[in-house]
Amino acid sequence: MITAIVLVKADVARIPEVAEAIAEIDHVSEVYSVTGAFDLVALVRVRRHEQLAEVIPGRLNKVPGVVHSDTHIAFRAYSQHDLEAAFSLGLDDAD
Repeated sequence: MITAIVLVKADVARIPEVAEAIAEIDHVSEVYSVTGAFDLVALVRVRRHEQLAEVIPGRLNKVPGVVHSDTHIAFRAYSQHDLEAAFSLGLDDAD
């Protein structure tokens, strides 16, 4: 699975509508409104690299109200479960 983190600048007056439209796009798993230089963060998950071109410039960037986007491709995922295993001392949790 290929994961892309897409940072989106949106027309400020349309942020909720832009977020909802992006969330409806196939392969977009989550959309968050955030503080900072960008307004939204969208997580895109696809099986093939070529699908990113279909989803991000092909659909997401064409949503009315999207002003700019910046895409980052994830190399590796570290879930909370993985982090707990990495720092485990091999001791059973005490109940």
